Amino acid sequence: MRLSTKGRYAVMAMADLARRESEAVRAVALADIAARQEISLSYLEQLFARLRRKGLVKSARGPGGGYRLAREAAATSIAEIVHAVDEPLRATRCHAGKGCMIRGERCLTHDLWAALGDRIEDYLASVTLADVVGGRLRGRAAA
Repeated sequence: MRLSTKGRYAVMAMADLARRESEAVRAVALADIAARQEISLSYLEQLFARLRRKGLVKSARGPGGGYRLAREAAATSIAEIVHAVDEPLRATRCHAGKGCMIRGERCLTHDLWAALGDRIEDYLASVTLADVVGGRLRGRAAA
């Protein structure tokens, strides 16, 4: 299973925002996040539009404008962020009830990959932005 740049960049940007949240008097500009994380500003704008629609960030316009977390970092899971940018967390090739084989059948290893996808989903749901920013993942075993 491979997480695309959409999901990885969304998590990186949200972690950057969470880190700046406590020290920032004003909202954080996307251009600043883009520069620190070396992510295209236009790509971040697309991701943050999705994150805003899903209620994970709030935007402020005008001088001092930018983005803030919509809720505490400890209340936002990594899985929520990945899902907000429409990133699937599955490890199988199957789509919407159809199998991965030409005739629509499941492959021999389907259950293996489905179980792996479930473990990844559970793990990402158990990790919050606060965990990431606080460096609490080193040595942590998957749930």
